Amino acid sequence: MISDKRQETRKRTFLKGRIHFNKGASSMDCLVRDFSEMGARLELSETNTLPETFDLYIPQKEITLRSNLRWRRGDAVGVAFAEATKAAPEPSPAPLTDPSLAVLLRRIAELEAENAGLRSVIASMGTSMGAAMGAGSANGAQHA
Repeated sequence: MISDKRQETRKRTFLKGRIHFNKGASSMDCLVRDFSEMGARLELSETNTLPETFDLYIPQKEITLRSNLRWRRGDAVGVAFAEATKAAPEPSPAPLTDPSLAVLLRRIAELEAENAGLRSVIASMGTSMGAAMGAGSANGAQHA
């Protein structure tokens, strides 16, 4: 069992995040899965290209956190926060106070979750179909 060296308990979250590095020239999306004032666990597709220090922007919290990489495992990384600022690094095309934008953002999040669920169902159907097809061809051979 791995000992937990954190000074503070992290809360489970499912927040969209954006990582900025190379002086803002490069960025990538991530999911913030565990969060505390001291650090977080992030999930992202490419952990190998992530530098040791970067800025993590969390739109739902309207916060940018200077982050230091602590560990990498598979598609997850652990980070410790150096400081927090209440400024968003990305200019938004419409003000966040626009109610239609809030509705659209909520709908996008719902559709992304539904899409992930459907991918899971399709993947399990593919496995089931492969097994059924194998059984079907074996039964067909018996009847021939």
